[in-house]
Amino acid sequence: MSETFNAIVAEEVDGKVRGVLKRIGLDDLPDDDVLVAVACSTLNYKDGLAVSGRGRIARKLPMVCGIDLAGTILASRAAAWKPGDRVVVNGFGLSETHWGGYAEKQRVKAEWLVRLPEAFTFQQAMAIGTAGYTAMLCVLALEEGGVTPKSGDVLVTGAAGGVGSVAVALLAKLGYRVVASTGRPETHDYLKSLGAADFIDRASLTEKGGPLQKERWAGAIDSVAGQTLATLVSQMAYGGTVAACGLAGGNDLPASVFPFILRGVRLQGVDSVMAPLARRQLAWQRLARDLDPAKLAAMTSVEPMSKLPELSHKIVQGQVRGRIVIDVSA
Repeated sequence: MSETFNAIVAEEVDGKVRGVLKRIGLDDLPDDDVLVAVACSTLNYKDGLAVSGRGRIARKLPMVCGIDLAGTILASRAAAWKPGDRVVVNGFGLSETHWGGYAEKQRVKAEWLVRLPEAFTFQQAMAIGTAGYTAMLCVLALEEGGVTPKSGDVLVTGAAGGVGSVAVALLAKLGYRVVASTGRPETHDYLKSLGAADFIDRASLTEKGGPLQKERWAGAIDSVAGQTLATLVSQMAYGGTVAACGLAGGNDLPASVFPFILRGVRLQGVDSVMAPLARRQLAWQRLARDLDPAKLAAMTSVEPMSKLPELSHKIVQGQVRGRIVIDVSA
């Protein structure tokens, strides 16, 4: 009998597609060039939608969930990679069109792999995960937009979530004054420990106001969208940059062109799923340099894969703080 191992597989159950813990084998895996022994994965908002059944993420069934993985190569048909190499994969359709990281072993395409910097353990890599890697891409977008620590305050929305937590820590380490937007006052001490200098209630950003409001922010990292993004755009200082990377608050943008044509505001979309390899490598190199390991540890908890069905509901309901690493062997 061939070896079997645990995985969280999205399949139709009672008319709804959700993730189920089950055993699969090597013969079930995709026929791609690189076989990875997965050490850890992580829990992102999209993973929560997929496992809980609250959103249809998988485009075909069955589908192993999990948009991230980190581990060691067991076998490779690609010359660039060899057994023993430590790698990380983020995005590229994992859990949507290709089997993902919630499995003890997985086969992936060689061109998706990023060599894991020596600075990180597998657990640290997945504490970062897509959320932290996306946060770094957003910081790069602000820097490329000309936002410096001397420019003024930088706003981070959804600050207690995965992207927000890493963004706060990164920006503070780089010398920015960070204002954290959150609707959970109980997270203020946590966010202060990551480097937040001030706070704003997220409700104040959901109120529709004028197209040009008082200039408040030199830069912003937004994972919410909807009215929140429209409001913060209207409050950007002249020449400011907004890095938009999520849609937790909706996929619309009820905004005016005035901030863009009268204040020279830049709205930079940030995509982590299909980002080019060079961009990914730069992001991981910068994470190794600019992310404080102690702050990463402070925002991280480790949970067994068996708890994913329960945790998936919590993250979708906004009840998760920071980053959750998934131990796929437990």
